[in-house]
Amino acid sequence: ADDPSLRFVLIHATDGEAGSIAEGSGATRETLGAVRREEDRRAWVTLGRIPDRHEWFGYPDGGLADVPREELVERISHIFSEERPDVVMTFGPDGITGHPDHIAISGATTEAFELLAGDGSPGFRRLTYGAIPQSMVDRINRKRIVLGLEPWHPETIYHLRGVPDDEIGIVIDTSSVAQRVRAAMREHRSQWADMNPRGVPEEDLVKSVSRETQVIAWPRERPATI
Repeated sequence: ADDPSLRFVLIHATDGEAGSIAEGSGATRETLGAVRREEDRRAWVTLGRIPDRHEWFGYPDGGLADVPREELVERISHIFSEERPDVVMTFGPDGITGHPDHIAISGATTEAFELLAGDGSPGFRRLTYGAIPQSMVDRINRKRIVLGLEPWHPETIYHLRGVPDDEIGIVIDTSSVAQRVRAAMREHRSQWADMNPRGVPEEDLVKSVSRETQVIAWPRERPATI
């Protein structure tokens, strides 16, 4: 947040207008897309680092898989060619929750990155996928069972997917900013139920955002030291 040399570019493919609407959020089915855009803006303000460039593609929420793959790749590649990012972060092939939109944007982003990486131009040093170690999913499931909640199932859409622990290539200690992350999550009022699962203590939710884990998708050969 305090690094003046960091340029932060964020791409949203949809507005999330077809998602759930938490009671008391003030959103309606007609206004949800606009509400979620504003929630996103407030969340970045809360974090203390708004994007230097924020692109909203405006594709239908839940319909990204129906958008021609070449169209998605072209739009992402256009931004990549302008920005020449050193690091690109996106969902992994599992979409983390199996969400079809997450999976579609993961594939298109990966293809756009690979089209431009390795051509000798600046940028494109690393592509990473957000991912959850399987051991963490297992711990979460044990707690969910104790709380009387349904455990996450890897074949159920919108349930968390884990990846083998040895596939995790980056682990970042975010404990010093975990409270700020939780505050930003609370700005997403229309998704309040998702951000605050029933019966889960706040201290556990803070702990869940105290570490960031990612898979290194590029370069394909994992560096000897990370």
